[in-house]
Amino acid sequence: MRNSINQKVRRSIDMIEQDPFIIHRNLLFTVAYEMLGSATDAEDVLQEAWLRWVDIDQSQVRNPRAYLIRMVTRQVLNWKRTLLRRREEYVGEWLPEPLLTHPGVAEDLELSESISIAMLIVLETLGSMERAVFVLREVFNTPYDEISEITGKPAATIRQIARRAREHVAARRQREPVSRSAQQVVVERFLAALRTGELQPLMAVLAPDVTLIADGGGLAAAAAAPVYGIELVANLLVRPNRVIAATTLWLNGELGGLVESNGAMAAVSFVVEDERIVRIYAIANPQKLTRLDKPVELAR
Repeated sequence: MRNSINQKVRRSIDMIEQDPFIIHRNLLFTVAYEMLGSATDAEDVLQEAWLRWVDIDQSQVRNPRAYLIRMVTRQVLNWKRTLLRRREEYVGEWLPEPLLTHPGVAEDLELSESISIAMLIVLETLGSMERAVFVLREVFNTPYDEISEITGKPAATIRQIARRAREHVAARRQREPVSRSAQQVVVERFLAALRTGELQPLMAVLAPDVTLIADGGGLAAAAAAPVYGIELVANLLVRPNRVIAATTLWLNGELGGLVESNGAMAAVSFVVEDERIVRIYAIANPQKLTRLDKPVELAR
């Protein structure tokens, strides 16, 4: 009797593990996250997609991967309407929700660049349809005819949208991503200067026109607007009697930092050019720091 029950349980587990949604879940999460910039919202989209998936006749689905990507993308486009209203009410600067990633993600240059905080911020400047088309075409190499089917727009229109999106992103993306070793040297120097509270070593690693953008969401102390220039940024970061703990960690495929000061935490991402930091993104909203205890599995 017990063996019979165990066999049934094992078969049920095998069926779940072999479900196309489970097989492609990491891919679907990556698609939704890159289109939304929020892991929390991406999970909500996947939950809705799963409920729809289990309610259809899956035997009629010839290409489950393509079908599921289409389903998730359509859910994202519907979801964006709600997000736009939410963003309008957001307190202060909005930054993407950071992910703790495996160091190996950096080996996939296209994936690591596409999920970087800097790239996600660039993608925020695209319209919802442009962003979906860009992600599907440039990151996941989806054929134009499939994107046409997903979005309900003619393939010729999709090609035009993709071209405009590429030009838009190219004009705003980082000139040339630095190597992992170069990023590590600069980030470690920055964090060491924060820990010691020494102004000059900190300024030595910042570009003259450095920009700091902080996201507190009204729930944590953060600059309400971007801070520009080396002196303002350095003096904001280094203050008397401030005790700072700072460690490196892999954020969104790049080496970043986790900074703690007076009990408040922030995940910090950097854009490095010519061995200097040109942009600092500090995410302090505690609701966005819930996924830093375990690396997220991503897939393309």
